[in-house]
Amino acid sequence: MASLNVGNLGEYLREQRRNAQLSLRQLADAAGVSNPYLSQIERGLRKPSAEVLQQVAKALRISAETLYVRAGILDAERDRDEVETRAVILADPTLNERQKQVLLQIYESFRKENGLGTGEGAGPARDGDGAADQGTGGGSSSTAGGGDAAGSDTDAGRRRTAG
Repeated sequence: MASLNVGNLGEYLREQRRNAQLSLRQLADAAGVSNPYLSQIERGLRKPSAEVLQQVAKALRISAETLYVRAGILDAERDRDEVETRAVILADPTLNERQKQVLLQIYESFRKENGLGTGEGAGPARDGDGAADQGTGGGSSSTAGGGDAAGSDTDAGRRRTAG
């Protein structure tokens, strides 16, 4: 697994905060974290969770995936297109959260079907609305791991009219 590169992350966060013309306190307030904790992250003394990184990214109006790569949570060389695609889906203001999660599930199922599945992709499907768990008898596609079930749901209107 990738180790966390918190020094590089801290320098990057400080640079982004300064570019946004925010004080440490302003960013901490906007991200919902304490001022000392954010200071420790910037100095490379703490390694933040993915949730904290997401809050900071939202406050800075930058991609959370960019911070995940800087922190070593996502591998920069591994599937840059996948990271960018996920970021675009998550940033789309015309979609609600459930729609974004369903799109990400479908996207991941297609990637797995094509042999490009990721270790990080299972995370967004955790709200349990069942989209990825139904319709497992889809017939034509049966890749290992069951990740293609969300793709089967997209065919729900077309599948099995005879049975």
